[in-house]
Amino acid sequence: MTMDGRAAVITGGASGIGRATVEAFAAAGCRVVVADLALDQAQEVAAASTARGGEAVAVAVDITDPASVSRLRTAAETQFGAVDCVVNCAGWDVIQPFLENDPKDWNRLVEVNYLGTVRVCREFLGPLVAAERPGSVVNVASDAGRVGSTGETVYAGTKGAVIAFTKSLAREMARHKITVNAVSPGPTDTPMFYGQPPKMQEALIRAIPLRRLAQPAEIASAIRFLATTESAYITGQILSVSGGLTMVD
Repeated sequence: MTMDGRAAVITGGASGIGRATVEAFAAAGCRVVVADLALDQAQEVAAASTARGGEAVAVAVDITDPASVSRLRTAAETQFGAVDCVVNCAGWDVIQPFLENDPKDWNRLVEVNYLGTVRVCREFLGPLVAAERPGSVVNVASDAGRVGSTGETVYAGTKGAVIAFTKSLAREMARHKITVNAVSPGPTDTPMFYGQPPKMQEALIRAIPLRRLAQPAEIASAIRFLATTESAYITGQILSVSGGLTMVD
């Protein structure tokens, strides 16, 4: 799958699934904006991709701040011109029983995981529609949002919102030849997974039919597919990548 000549913005691109997605896109010939709150790490990722023959730049962004998201678009367009693809990979989680949650964490979960995705889509889709260019959006949801997850109740709610938002946005964008889909990871070998108690980690791995965690690159492969012309007739879909843990309709 090649993405030669295309330009993409990937939020949360400095680590985990986001970093693997930057690497996959750059290797396919895509010009990539690595957008992250952690600018130093984003710069390292961009430099590593460029050293391997790709083309990537880092831009600091706080997706909870509309002005910061607007600056991201300006920086992306200044660097690469029109943006063809947006990947919303930035996310945040806190793992604890619901009755122990700090309500302040609810606000941050909603601001980052749901409204952050909404803000980024709104910022980049307007110019894409105005230019009458086909394009793609890939949102990173979670299977917690499809089947629930102990200790992640509000997080699961925000990811369920991303799933519903993805489907509705796909209906609106179809007339503009812009596809909107989501990849829904199961347990993945990232720092977020290891924030859970060891016993829960072990139980999750045992429950996965393939008996192992996903690697970030395996999630990134699904994201890349949904961003290429090979998936041009796929929109409004939620693709679980979970080793068989969540076999949902």
